[in-house]
Amino acid sequence: MVSTLLDHLSSVERVTLFELHASVEAAPLYRELGFASSPALMRMTRLAEPAAASMPESGLTWMPPEQYAETVPKATCFACIYFTDEDDRPLQVHSVYSPAHPRQLVGGTMDKGERPWDTAVRECREETALTPAVPPRLLATVYGLPGAEWPYSTIGMVFDGGRLAAAQIRGITLNPQEHDEVRVLPLAQWKALMPPRDFARLSAVEGARRTGEAAYFGTWDWGNE
Repeated sequence: MVSTLLDHLSSVERVTLFELHASVEAAPLYRELGFASSPALMRMTRLAEPAAASMPESGLTWMPPEQYAETVPKATCFACIYFTDEDDRPLQVHSVYSPAHPRQLVGGTMDKGERPWDTAVRECREETALTPAVPPRLLATVYGLPGAEWPYSTIGMVFDGGRLAAAQIRGITLNPQEHDEVRVLPLAQWKALMPPRDFARLSAVEGARRTGEAAYFGTWDWGNE
């Protein structure tokens, strides 16, 4: 029955990628049908028009995970912390290395093996000497398509860092290799100091904090200034 279903989907519906979750007992059956397995998922790819000489007797073919990995989109990931003062005015730092994006949230690019919250905490310590004291609370997800400046997509997460007292803001210690100023302003006053796309992202994050509804900012495309 499974073989008949696969043949129908492949030849009639033109389906090329098959994924399923299998029990330990059933996994050997699906391997015989051509599926490759990982700890969480079994996957098989059928070529649309496979060459007859390369077809196994079952009529199925599969793509090794490392080969399949080369076909999927790649992305650079980052994580940020959104701070405000006690009057809910956004806090940003001024970059010394990025004239295209001079005003930035505290945060940066993920290191290999890091999870987003770990990145946000590490970057916050490196850039400001602060350690976020609140549990992870996601405010916004950011996505951008690749462009001429960078060949990969961009995926980012912005977490809520809470409200900082005036003494905490005065005590921020910046890394001079990255930033030379920390400033707190009402949202509207940031507009004149930032590129439109940067301000739109900041506005989305501010709205998420204010309303309690997580934001999705999906136009952080490279080259789309």
